[in-house]
Amino acid sequence: FSALFVPFPFVCFTLTLLTDILYWRTSHLMWSNFSDWLLFFGLVMGALALIAGLIDLVRPATRALRPSLASALAFFVVLLLALLNSFIHAGDGWTAIVPYGLLTSAVTMLAMIASVYLAAGTRTANAWRIP
Repeated sequence: FSALFVPFPFVCFTLTLLTDILYWRTSHLMWSNFSDWLLFFGLVMGALALIAGLIDLVRPATRALRPSLASALAFFVVLLLALLNSFIHAGDGWTAIVPYGLLTSAVTMLAMIASVYLAAGTRTANAWRIP
């Protein structure tokens, strides 16, 4: 189940970085609103991914497909960074995004890359494992 929900936060948080950059370059309030909604939707879908991951953890049929502990912790760190970013974006105007919101979006993006790297290593190891 968790594989259905995990891509949504990654897409939303990537687009948040993009809309933060666009707001920084244009100062158009629309981009700030897009960032807020993308963060919200990404956090909701991330929470659903965590719940689905816990369900997958207890199901015997999906135990072989579960991510490593490092990968799961990295995903949790991504969600914590996004929550911090959402609190930063809750401020008013320019200072809600530039510089700290933009910086937090970039750090969240780096954490997502690390999470994907760790998950890919686990999937590769599982694919080459002989049953």
